[in-house]
Amino acid sequence: MPEAVSSCGRIASNLSKAEQIVSEGWHACGLAVREVIWHFTIVQTARAIDFLSVEEYLEGEEISTVKHEYVGGVVYAMSGASDAHNTIALNIAAALKGKLRGGQCRVFMSDVKARLADDEFYYPDVMVCCDPRDVDPRFKKYPKVIVEVLSESTERIDRGEKFLKYRQSESLEEYILVAQSHMEVLAHRRSNGWKAEVLRGPGAELRVKSIEFSMQLGDIYDGLSV
Repeated sequence: MPEAVSSCGRIASNLSKAEQIVSEGWHACGLAVREVIWHFTIVQTARAIDFLSVEEYLEGEEISTVKHEYVGGVVYAMSGASDAHNTIALNIAAALKGKLRGGQCRVFMSDVKARLADDEFYYPDVMVCCDPRDVDPRFKKYPKVIVEVLSESTERIDRGEKFLKYRQSESLEEYILVAQSHMEVLAHRRSNGWKAEVLRGPGAELRVKSIEFSMQLGDIYDGLSV
C-alpha cells in the first residue's frame, strides 16, 4: 500500500477507542497516528467526531486531492509512495496488463478502491478483477488478485489488518506481498489455506495460479538496486 502514516491510527476506528486516544493524548502514539480527516481536528474531543456514511465518503473521494481509506465510518488519509514503491507496482501492473489483454480480467492500480464490506474501503497497490458483477466505477467488490508493496510504515497493516480483511472476500484467490527494501515476495493462496510461499532472488518465479500468470523477481524489481 502507499506509505501511509503509522498503523497506530487504526485504534481510532470506533468512538470508545477514539475517546481513549484523545484522553491519553496524541503523543502516546508519537504523533504518528494516521490523520482522521473531515469534521475532526486535534482540538476536538472524541465526542465531536462526525462519522461519515459510505455515501459521504464516496462523494468526498470524488473531489478530494488526497486518497483516504474508510473503515467503520472513519477515514484515514494516505500519503504518497516512494520511487521504489511506484516502480515495483508499475512493473507488476504492466506485466499483468500484457498477460491479460483481450480477456475478461482487468488490472487496476492504487487509484481504484476495493470494497470488502459495506463499511470498508481500501486502495490496493495492484488489483486484478475478473467478475462481471463489478460494474460500479467507484470501487470493485470482487477482486481476484491483490498485490501490496510493503514499506516500513505499512507492513504491519498489510500483513495484519488487510490480510485478515482481504481473505474474507468471496472472490479473492491470491494475496501477494512484495518487499520494497529487499528482493522478497510472499504469495498467499486460498487454495493453500493462505499459507505464504516465500520467494527470494532474481531467478525466483512468482506464479499467480488463478490467472495463469508468472513473473521472475528480477523483472518485478527491474530498475531498482536491491
